[in-house]
Parts: sequence; structure tokens; C-alpha cells
Amino acid sequence: MSHLKSALSKTGLIGLLACSLFGVQTTAHACGPDTDCVLENDRHYRIRMPEGHDGSTKIGAIFFMHGYKGSAKGVMNNKNLGKAVSDLGLALVAPKSAHDDWAIPGAPSAKEPVELEYFEAVVADIEKRFAIDTSRMMASGFSAGGMMTWNLACDKSELFAAYAPIAGTFWEPIPKTCKAPTTSIIHTHGLSDKIVPLFGREIGSAKQGNVPEVMEMYSQKGKFRNAGDTMNTTLELECTKLLNAENQSLDLCLHPGEHSMKTDYVVNAWKKFSNRGIIKR
Repeated sequence: MSHLKSALSKTGLIGLLACSLFGVQTTAHACGPDTDCVLENDRHYRIRMPEGHDGSTKIGAIFFMHGYKGSAKGVMNNKNLGKAVSDLGLALVAPKSAHDDWAIPGAPSAKEPVELEYFEAVVADIEKRFAIDTSRMMASGFSAGGMMTWNLACDKSELFAAYAPIAGTFWEPIPKTCKAPTTSIIHTHGLSDKIVPLFGREIGSAKQGNVPEVMEMYSQKGKFRNAGDTMNTTLELECTKLLNAENQSLDLCLHPGEHSMKTDYVVNAWKKFSNRGIIKR
């Protein structure tokens, strides 16, 4: 009898240890809106699945890139953005720059330009961990995050179905053309923006790009043609829409405000891309 008690005691102890170790492993690999999803190179991102998601049905996603000195945590703390993306039935993904600013060409504080490979790693990691349909993803971002969005559209357009930069474009010199295939872009910008003016500004030895010049460069690359102007009175957005033979769209949407980001700009872009069949419903 004493041998049986001893065996049960050992078995129980082993079971408890196994559960403990399993629990530690699960915690280490779990991630979401409040915990970093850590990649092999110690970079990370955060993700919020929509409310009520069953964990298995594949859904689309919006990547939102933070501004200068921002963070993935900061994006996740934006309750309006989180709710709006959830209401669309989408996941919100918040990447994080390696340093205070995104490492992109021309940026005054840019370090080693590793961001493009980082985004490929994030997409690959999301495919493994979450029920995300990677053919239904839109990239967006504000200010420096908008600049990162433009660089992705120019160099890695195949990563996302469409792009929606807000108040940010390339640093000078802007590319003469983009090496990646043409994609669909909706650029939103304030006419009274003094932080990232529509026509750019100098910051030390660096200079922000001129948005109309960027739009002209991209329209020539994709052979876009004017398809008329539209007005969103609710958001005070006046948009010029360009289309090409591949049914891709290039919009410049201007509002009278300053350097600002409204959640509705992101939602507006997603709905436009969906209505035009650029992003699958």
C-alpha cells in the first residue's frame, strides 16, 4: 500500500510539473492586444482579433503603423480604432519599428533599413499563429507610419491587397519609380498640416517628400487616368480618383484640417477598396 501511495504521489508530482511547464510554454507563446508577439529576431508586433471571433474562421486584417516614437502598445490603446476594425470583422495588427522611427530611405533618424524584411516576417508569423486570410489585408499608418506604408507599397506591394497612408509619404529624394508591381493606394492628407505639409518640409539635413509629386510619379508608373472627383461631406474629404486598366485605384483625399488621424479615414479606405472589388469581401 505504501508503494502505491508513493507511486501516486510521484505521478501527481510529475503531472503537476508537466502542467506547470505546459502553462509556462503556453504563456510564452501567447500574444495579442496586451502581449507582444515576439519574432525570432526579437522584433515584435501586437494583434487584436475581432470581438466574438471563433478562432478558426479566416478573416482579413488591417495593419496600422504607428508614428514617430510610437509603439504597438499605443496603437492597441486606441479604443476607437480597435472597435472600428472589430466592427468590420477584421483583425487589427500593430507592427513596431526597430527604433524610434521607421528605418526607411532618407529618414533623419533611420538606422539599418531592415523594415521591409520585418514586415515579411510579421505576415509569415501571423499566418502560422492566427486565422488570417493574407489575401485580404490592408496596410495603413499615420505620419511616419504613413511614410512606412508608402515604402511598403513601392517595394513590397504584394504583401497587402491595398494601401492607405495618412499624412506621410517618402522622404526626399522620392523614388523615380517603384520597383514592385503597381497596387491600389488611397492617400489622405490635411491641407493645413504643418508637421508633414502636403508639399514637404526640411528637418535638419533631411526633407519630407512632396505629395503631389509622389502621386504623379505613381500615376505614371501604373498608367492611372482621372476617373473624377468625389466628396465625403461627413469626413470633409475631397478626393480625386484615378483608375487604370487593371482596375487598380489611386486616390488623393484632402481635408481642411491639420496633422491628424481619424479612425474613419482608415474605415473609409477599407470600404472603398472593398466596394471596388480590390479587397475581397
